[in-house]
Amino acid sequence: MAPSQLKQLKASLRDKGIISQQQSKKQRKQAAKSGAAAAGRIHRNAVLQELREQFNPFEARTPARPAKFAVTTNKGTSDPVRHRPGVTRGLGEQRRKETLLKEIHSRNKIGILVDRRFGENDPTMTPEERAAERFARESQRRLKKESMFNLEDDEDEEMVLTHGGQTLTFDETAGDDFEEDDLNGSEEDDESGKEKKRKRLVEEDDMEGLAEASDEEGQPERKKSKQEVMKEVIAKSKMYKYERQKAKEDDDDLRATLDKGLPTLFEVMRNTKLPEPPRQEQAPEPTMNPDRAALLNGKDRETADKEYDQRLKQMVFDKRSKPSERTKTEEEIAEDEATRLRQLEVERLRRMQGEDDEESADDRDGDLEEDADANDAMQFGLHQLTTRPDLDVEDEDDFILDEDLIETGSAVDLSFSDSDAHDSSEEDKGENDDDEFINGLTLPPGAERIGTDRGETSPEDPSLAYTYPCPETHDEFLAILKDVKMDDLPTVVQRIRALHHPRLSEGNKAKLGKFSKILVEHVTYLANQPEAPSFTVLESLLRHIHSLAKSHPEDVSIGFRAHLREMAVDRPVSLLPGDLIILTGISTIFPTSDHFHMVATPAMLSMGRYLGQHNIRTLGDLVTGTYVTSLCLQYQTLSKRYIPELANYVLNALCILAPTSPKTGLGSFPVRMPSEPMRLGSVNEATEITKPQFWDILANSSLSEDQAESLKLSLIKTLTSILGTASALWATKSAFYEVFDPAQAVLKHLMASCAGKLPTVLSDHIQQVYSDVKLRLSEARHSRRPLLLHNHKPLAIKTAIPKFEESFNPDKHYDPDRERAELNKLKAEHKRERKGAMRELRKDANFIARESLREKRERDAEYERKYRRLVAEIQSEEGREANAYEREKKIRKGKR
Repeated sequence: MAPSQLKQLKASLRDKGIISQQQSKKQRKQAAKSGAAAAGRIHRNAVLQELREQFNPFEARTPARPAKFAVTTNKGTSDPVRHRPGVTRGLGEQRRKETLLKEIHSRNKIGILVDRRFGENDPTMTPEERAAERFARESQRRLKKESMFNLEDDEDEEMVLTHGGQTLTFDETAGDDFEEDDLNGSEEDDESGKEKKRKRLVEEDDMEGLAEASDEEGQPERKKSKQEVMKEVIAKSKMYKYERQKAKEDDDDLRATLDKGLPTLFEVMRNTKLPEPPRQEQAPEPTMNPDRAALLNGKDRETADKEYDQRLKQMVFDKRSKPSERTKTEEEIAEDEATRLRQLEVERLRRMQGEDDEESADDRDGDLEEDADANDAMQFGLHQLTTRPDLDVEDEDDFILDEDLIETGSAVDLSFSDSDAHDSSEEDKGENDDDEFINGLTLPPGAERIGTDRGETSPEDPSLAYTYPCPETHDEFLAILKDVKMDDLPTVVQRIRALHHPRLSEGNKAKLGKFSKILVEHVTYLANQPEAPSFTVLESLLRHIHSLAKSHPEDVSIGFRAHLREMAVDRPVSLLPGDLIILTGISTIFPTSDHFHMVATPAMLSMGRYLGQHNIRTLGDLVTGTYVTSLCLQYQTLSKRYIPELANYVLNALCILAPTSPKTGLGSFPVRMPSEPMRLGSVNEATEITKPQFWDILANSSLSEDQAESLKLSLIKTLTSILGTASALWATKSAFYEVFDPAQAVLKHLMASCAGKLPTVLSDHIQQVYSDVKLRLSEARHSRRPLLLHNHKPLAIKTAIPKFEESFNPDKHYDPDRERAELNKLKAEHKRERKGAMRELRKDANFIARESLREKRERDAEYERKYRRLVAEIQSEEGREANAYEREKKIRKGKR
């Protein structure tokens, strides 16, 4: 068993000679004289330190890592560096007491004096250097003036008053920091010539006095008083003011000389031939302009100059005649028209694809004319429409004009296929279109001044007036048309537009905007009347609306949208004749190929809802649906967007009209049979097939049998034609086969069930449509390819010959990529620094906790000591008082 620590310590002390036999007094004296005692003391301390390290293994330890570069010598390896954690910990604790503890104690303290003198806390500077630097900084601070206008700075006696860095001298070449604008007073403009002359004499006297004062400069210099300095500044200011006045008078003389030659200059500017002056030996004196001379006679010079300047400005602002625009040749006009049409086509394609059209004309490529056309197209669009009423509809299938449906951005635009060339502004464009549409109608004299009363009548028709008031509401318009024939309605509209042309009055433009809404409402009103109006009248009104849409696009679009809203709320699946007329007008006025349009898109959704949700009850409903399907195809002629409701409705209608019902399902489309059968009966082969008329939409059960069968034949031919047109329109769609495969089955069933019952012309027509659909289906089937994965080239495995390291060290990194190695090194350094910082923060936190605990314990101990002292004092006082009480009590008892 190993000996104990105490025995090991005593043995080490004996071996080292620390514990030995005591020396005598004589030996100690000899050792002190010879110096052996001091050497022995040093040796003893060193041995004791070595023993302490030996018997305290936690005080010093070897590093965890060896030295990075080992050095081999003949003497062998030296002792490794020994770390002292205890010493390091003690130094850290001492450093925190000097820094962190002071900050904690000084936190939230008031009244601490901080010495901010230069170099006070710099231990590297000696007191002499510190004093020299402070003296230099104080001298620099004195040299700086607090303000450039402060004349009371405390300066040394040897310093001289300077101005702009120079001494005060009156050399004419020297400059001054006074500006003319700062010293020009209003009194210069109000004084007369005599006062100016008198003031100049006074200033000259002041200059003489200043010159006399300057002769005394030869005397010894002295510090000037504030009064002397201000006198010098004022005198110098007066001198410069005098020079400016003199220069101004010279300029006035020169200006008067130049004014004498103005008539000659004006004659040259007018390109007139001047008369040759008579030959003289001496040049004649220049004469003044007669107008100016007349102004100067008997007038003040200042008043004459003002009047002359006023007339001169009027001559400058006189407008001269110049051509407004160069007349273009036929080739240039044709080129401009072609450029405009190309730009309109590009914008139409962009709108059809739904792309943003918010870029400005400055950002677009092209010349100025293309930019002007683009601006006109932007102004003609509906992006300025701000009035957008909402609909309150409970069913989600109802027609809702929400924000996703109605776009208010600038991407929405309008364009007309037959629009004329754009002018420079929207007003001129609308006015030109109006002039063309009203066919140069000549108004009677004073027509623009006629009020709301009807004017004189036309000699051709006494009941038709030349002038009509512009109505504000539809009821007022009906009152105007009370005695007007139906055929004269376009003439009345034409005269109202001519009488209220925007060029005639300021408010006519707003009146025509309201009138355009009334026309949209009136078209619906006429179409819904029991007596069917002439289509010529309806077409003329639509042409008027088309013309007004060029100058009032917002008002026209608001009128159409109001009708679409009413149709969506009141009769979403039962359309009236007026609704069909409105839908037809939208297809001719607005661009239906746009990806999203404020009027065409809601109209398209209304037709799709009717085709998808309407229940067929009469032949009139079938006629209405057929008309709506034709409108849908007309809407999608350019954009070619697929409408599933159209295909389903046409196939369902053919199944309803077929003589026999199919035994099996013909496709995935829904079949909705009416309550009363409408199948085709026996028809004479010689029956003539006509196209269905518009007013057949009102057909009901009151039709005779022959009329009903004839109408069914017309519907079958029309529906098969629509089916063939739709197949040609959507032949390029990827889902064409799935869409028109049921159509092939329906046509085949229709031919089989109508064999020998249809006229030859209709049978041939159905056979032709069937052949076309079958051919397109086969082409779609052959052009279809199955989905395949991308045939990528296989990626090759990287082959890299490893680099062989002869002196490989697993603790060392061998990365060939230098940047990556540097990055990894930086990451490791950052990680190490972060761990060190966190370690220091934890040590600081522990130190703060220890100090807080120590301070708390000291406060508690102080409190306990104070508490015990006070309790002891109270108890001693109570005991003393109690003893005194007992003594007093005994004394009183003894007295008794």
